[in-house]
Amino acid sequence: MRIAVNTRLLLKDRLEGLGRFTYETLKLITQSHPEHEFFFLFDRSFDTDFVFANNVTPIVVRPPARHPMLWHVWFELSLPSVLKKIKPDLFLSPDGFLSLKSDVVSLPVIHDLNFVHNPKDLAQSHAWFYNRYFPMYAAKASRIATVSEFSKTDISEQYGINPSKIDVVHNGVSERFKPLDETRKTTVQQKWSDGKPYFIYVGAIHQRKNIERMLAAYDKFRGKSSEHRFVLVGNKKWWTSNMQDALDSMNFKHEVVFTGRVPDEDLNDLMGAALANVYVST
Repeated sequence: MRIAVNTRLLLKDRLEGLGRFTYETLKLITQSHPEHEFFFLFDRSFDTDFVFANNVTPIVVRPPARHPMLWHVWFELSLPSVLKKIKPDLFLSPDGFLSLKSDVVSLPVIHDLNFVHNPKDLAQSHAWFYNRYFPMYAAKASRIATVSEFSKTDISEQYGINPSKIDVVHNGVSERFKPLDETRKTTVQQKWSDGKPYFIYVGAIHQRKNIERMLAAYDKFRGKSSEHRFVLVGNKKWWTSNMQDALDSMNFKHEVVFTGRVPDEDLNDLMGAALANVYVST
């Protein structure tokens, strides 16, 4: 089978949630199925680390697309032309985007419908694009994958899709994440949290991730007990004035640690040495 894959989010040292999902699943799939041929479609120069096996052919499809106008150009103009040349049996899109102008059998992974329920959490142009095009992507798709039973139900109800067309492919845990011995934990805590135990959040520092509530909850907890720190791992690219106000209003703001983006090796250690992972739904 010839499988074309949207790999726009495979960015060296810049893997966010969707990029991490793309990386982990494609690495496993390509290496486990040498009998199939994969065409990885990047929108810019790529790192060869993402060519996971000999059955992967990387192709750069221009232009780089990180804005709704360029999404349209990439998926509706550039991509159909490339797919006609490749002649794949399947187009797999781990970030949910499809080409409406291509007749190739398609499988998008629609992770959630946050943009339907909380459009204010996105730039107006992004929210408009998602809400205009994703219903059409869902209708066009041969099958749909998503990461939870909740999202399966949500997609079915919001877009009128028969549940039998939607498959749940749960997120997994990389083998890199392993328990640390006490000596290693102590070393990690000394590096990141002044030697104190800590809670950890890993993800984009974005309004939709409920950062303000997490900060408030930590401050309340810290005021009642212990000396635990709160370590947030992620890019502050989407930091807002409301988040800053929440941080400034804390009594224990100096015990909140923002690491920024960290290499995988540090992330493994940070997770392994943490008391607990904090992930508050919106």
